[in-house]
Amino acid sequence: MQFPLLLKTGIVKDERYFNHQPGEWHPESPERLKAIYRQLEMSEISGAYQQIAPRFALEEEVCFIHTSAYVHSIAATAGMEVTLDADTVTSPLSYETACLAVGGSLNLIKAICQGEIDNGFALIRPPGHHAEKDRAMGFCFFNNIAITAAYALTEKWAKKILIVDWDVHHGNGTQHAFYSSADVLYFSIHQYPHYPMTGQLEETGEGKGKGLTVNVPLQAGYGDQDYIYIFSELLLPIASQFKPDLILVSAGFDPYVDDPLGGMRITVSGFAALAFILRELAAKFCNHRLGLFLEGGYHLEGIARAVEAIIKVLLGEKIGLLELSQYQPSKEIEYIFNWHWTIWRF
Repeated sequence: MQFPLLLKTGIVKDERYFNHQPGEWHPESPERLKAIYRQLEMSEISGAYQQIAPRFALEEEVCFIHTSAYVHSIAATAGMEVTLDADTVTSPLSYETACLAVGGSLNLIKAICQGEIDNGFALIRPPGHHAEKDRAMGFCFFNNIAITAAYALTEKWAKKILIVDWDVHHGNGTQHAFYSSADVLYFSIHQYPHYPMTGQLEETGEGKGKGLTVNVPLQAGYGDQDYIYIFSELLLPIASQFKPDLILVSAGFDPYVDDPLGGMRITVSGFAALAFILRELAAKFCNHRLGLFLEGGYHLEGIARAVEAIIKVLLGEKIGLLELSQYQPSKEIEYIFNWHWTIWRF
C-alpha cells in the first residue's frame, strides 16, 4: 500500500547512534532506536519519507550552547567509560555519537529551512534537553534541540522559534539556554514533582525573555484529553500571540501510558494528536517548518508505535482530535491556566 503524501518529511536515522552504550542496566539503551527503526522498516510509510544523513557537529557549533571547556571535557572521555553523574555515563564511542546527534539535528533543520523538506524527525541518541551549558545530566551530553535553535537563529533562517517539550521530564537545559532570550518561546508540559525538579510555574524567564518560558507542571495521571486540552486552549493562544516562524519539539515518549520512568497516560493516538496540533500551527505561521528531536521514552513498543504514528501525521495524515466540549479540566489545570492568563492576557 502506498502512503498518500501531502508533505515532504525528512527522517534522520543512522545505526551509528547505537554506538553510545551506557550499560545493560541503563534505560537509555540502543534498543530504543532499534525498536523505532524496525517499526519504520515494517510500516506502510517505509520509503515515504526522505532520509537525511547526519554529520559530526563542529566544536564551534556545539559551543552555540555549551562552553568550550565543557565540550573538551566530554571529548576527553573518548575511548573510556566515565561516570559523569548518577545516571549519565559514557562508553568509548559516546562523545562521537553525541556529536553525530547534534550534527543530525543540524542537518535536519538545514533541510527544513532551505526548503528541501517541509518537516522532519531526528531519530537520534543520546538525548539532549537536560544538558546544561557546562554539565551533563539526565542521560544527556549535548543539548541537541537548543543547539539547533541557536544554529537556525545564527544562520538567520528564523527570527522567532517556538520550542515545545512534551517529555515527561522538564527540559532544564533548554529552558536555561533561552531564559533571557526574546527570540525563543519555550513551552514545557511535564510531570512535577519529578526529575530534575525544575519547571515550576514561577519560572517564566527574565530580562528580554520575561514571560517567554511557559511551564505546565502536572501531577502524575493525566492523559490524552488533558494534553490535547492544554495544547488547544493554552499553547495555541500563546503561540498565536508569539507568531513563531519555526517550531521545534523535544519529543519524549516517557509520558506514554506504560512507560517505566513516567506516570502519565498518553497513548499512541494522543501523541499523534499533539503532533497534528503542532503541524497545523506550523502550517499557519511557519510555512510548515516543524522539526522533532527524540528525547526520552523507555517502553520499546510504545515509543516505536508512537514515532510511526507521528511520522504519518508529518507526512500529511488527517486525524480527528478528541471531543473537548464535555471536558472538565482539573482544578490543577484551571490554576495553571489562570496563572498564565495573568501574564499573557488572552
